[in-house]
Amino acid sequence: MKLIFSGGLSLQRLLPFASLIFLFVGLSIATPNFLTETNLSSVIRQTAVINIMALGMTMIIIAGGIDLSVGSILAFGGLMGTMALEKGQPIVVGVAVGIVAGMFWGFTNGLLTTRLKINPFIVTLGTLGIVRGITLIVSNGLPVHNIPQSFSYLGEGMLGGVPFVLWILLVCAVAVHVLLEHTKLGRYAFAIGSNPDAAYYAGIPVAFHTVSVYAIGGALTGLAGMIEASRLMTGQPTAGQGYELQAIAAVVIGGGSLRGGEGTVVGTLIGAFIMGLLSNGSDLLGISPYLQQAIIGAVIILAVTLDELRKRRT
Repeated sequence: MKLIFSGGLSLQRLLPFASLIFLFVGLSIATPNFLTETNLSSVIRQTAVINIMALGMTMIIIAGGIDLSVGSILAFGGLMGTMALEKGQPIVVGVAVGIVAGMFWGFTNGLLTTRLKINPFIVTLGTLGIVRGITLIVSNGLPVHNIPQSFSYLGEGMLGGVPFVLWILLVCAVAVHVLLEHTKLGRYAFAIGSNPDAAYYAGIPVAFHTVSVYAIGGALTGLAGMIEASRLMTGQPTAGQGYELQAIAAVVIGGGSLRGGEGTVVGTLIGAFIMGLLSNGSDLLGISPYLQQAIIGAVIILAVTLDELRKRRT
């Protein structure tokens, strides 16, 4: 994400950060329950799942793709991991199973997109239904309940006075930032998203790096699925419905472009927390959940509109 134009800093690129601060201050004034430790911990836990998914989506969108199947992949990863726990496997193994399950479907999405030369919107729209159907078939539509109580620490535990899941999110965010800004994969992802034809003629292995980006996004979604399962203490085959839209929205609100070639980890985190605060603040203020959906939808349209206006000026 470029912050500098010929005239200096882009105010529109600072807008998500300013909006987050404004929203935080506004809610602090509007309701005394907002700044309580319990509520802030709840916000972190609620947004961590979307945040981790959105980190993977950031890489995919930067590379010029999109993944509509992440909600289904989250459910599949959570189900596979909790089924492993139900069979007596250690928690570390169960989490690894969830991550690998997510990576498998991410890899599949990337492979189908590059090999079949089909628009990723269509490919992932198809796998959204395929993965959800397989998840329901494997589970017979029933959640997995018989998992160890200690598994709840992943999503609900505390470490150093803050939710444990925040540490997981920070590790993932740093890893993705380093991957995007300091590795060949990251540089190639930006190049592919900006102009895939130019990247191909420049000698960049477009297919390989596209598949890699989707696989990493799937792995992060699988991890998010295990965190969601830990919070619910069930492997829920219907989990993650609508999460794909929230993950995409976090990237867009944070300054990412659906045209590819733009996006940052910090922007995505800010976008996800903006949505989290909107949802939490609306609950505290007694605003209807139906109106909440309309507000988030309006914010998405506004973010995309500002991005389009910026592109036209430059």
